[in-house]
Order: sequence, then structure tokens, then C-alpha cells
Amino acid sequence: MANSKETQSHIQFAVKPGLVAYVTCGDPNLAATREIILAACRAGADVIELGVPFSDPVADGPVIQRASERALRNGTSLEDVLGLAREIRTESSVGLIVFSYLNPVLRFGLERFCAEAAKAGVDGALITDLTVEEAADYRRLMAAHNLDTVFLAAPTSPDKRLKAIAEACRGFVYAVSRTGITGAQKELAADAKDLVKRVRKFTKLPVAVGFGISNAEQFAQVGEFADAAVVGSAIVQAIERNPGRERSRSNGLNHVGM
Repeated sequence: MANSKETQSHIQFAVKPGLVAYVTCGDPNLAATREIILAACRAGADVIELGVPFSDPVADGPVIQRASERALRNGTSLEDVLGLAREIRTESSVGLIVFSYLNPVLRFGLERFCAEAAKAGVDGALITDLTVEEAADYRRLMAAHNLDTVFLAAPTSPDKRLKAIAEACRGFVYAVSRTGITGAQKELAADAKDLVKRVRKFTKLPVAVGFGISNAEQFAQVGEFADAAVVGSAIVQAIERNPGRERSRSNGLNHVGM
């Protein structure tokens, strides 16, 4: 039976597979990011991951690294990302997850981040380099503001750690399809299906698969065994390849059949 944490989230995946769309906020600028997000919502995205640009994005591949560099050159901050979330919330009920490294959140102030995120209408956060073992204060403050905590589950994690990750998640579990950095891949990793099966032993939360989902075939494959697919690098790459062309910037979604 699902526990109370599993029943309080506002995030829902109405159709399987659901779509989680990642954007690097501020690339090419905040106004364009807003339009891209709203286009993703119209295309059927269930959740938007609001990527906070960071100077040392060690988990990201070259596409998102370059996007972070462009956004930082524009001066984009975590405060800007929360402001953008506030604007999006006035126009859409889409799930909003702040996707950040820990450093920008700590600089902003952990308690302040939780309070401001809740005020902005954000549903939760994924702090990519915060391990579940070190997340007690973060989880406590997020819960106090009724915010979801999403953690990464990797294929290399033993069952004991997957159980801890699943129990710490609220909203959904992000299953990493392969080890390494983000980036579009020609083929879906073979161990993604097994990872989802292992995660589901410990939770009734939806499981979203990410890292490398870049075309319609992979999106459909994920739908056979997971609740949602995360599309990130394909969207960010479309933005990079279409400077000044707002209508073309959502081509990453078209590329995966949305």
C-alpha cells in the first residue's frame, strides 16, 4: 500500500508513457525558455524539469554543459529560475521540478530555497549531486513545505540503496538508464528495464527513465516498462541548433514523437 508521502504529490502521469521535459533555464534567454516550456506543455509534457545552470555540471554531457555556459553568461541564477516557475504556474498546471546541483541551492540558502520554491508554485526538486544518505535536512525542509523530493536511482546501486532511494522519493523516482553523463544515445541501455523492475520492488511511485532518451523509438520502448521518459539533451540540442527560432526550439519533442 502506498504511504502518505506517495499520495500527496501533485505530479501525475495521466498517459503512459508520461513525458518529463528538461530545459536549461536562461538558454538562450529567460523569455525564450518561458516560451519553450509553454510549447512543451502544449505538446503534452507532464513534468518540466527547470535546469539551474551551474559552472561545473559533472553529471551532464557536452550539450547541457554548453547550455549551462550560455545561461551563466546571461547571468541566470536560481532566483531567476524560481521567478520563471512563478510565471509558468500562472499559465499551466504542469508539474514543475527544479533540477539543480547542490551548490546553487546552498548558496541561496536551503530553507529559503524551500520556502521560495513553494511560493513560486514549484512541485519539487531533484538535486543531482545530493545523495540520499546526506539528505536528511533537505528532506525535512522540503516536506515541511510540501515539496516533492526526487532522487536518482542508478543501475549500479545495490538493492539496499535502491530501497533507501525509493523511500526518500516523493512524486516519482528518476531511474538513470545507464551509468555516466547525460546525452542522446543511439540505443536505449539494456539494463534500464531491469533497473525499473528492481525499483518497483520498493515503491508504488511512478518511475521515470532518463539519460539518453532521444527519439520516438526509445520513448516508446521506455513506455513498455516505465511510467515516464525524461527527454533532456535532445531538447537542449534543438535549442542550440535553432538560435533565434522560437518555433523550432521545441523540435526536441517532435523528435521523440510528441
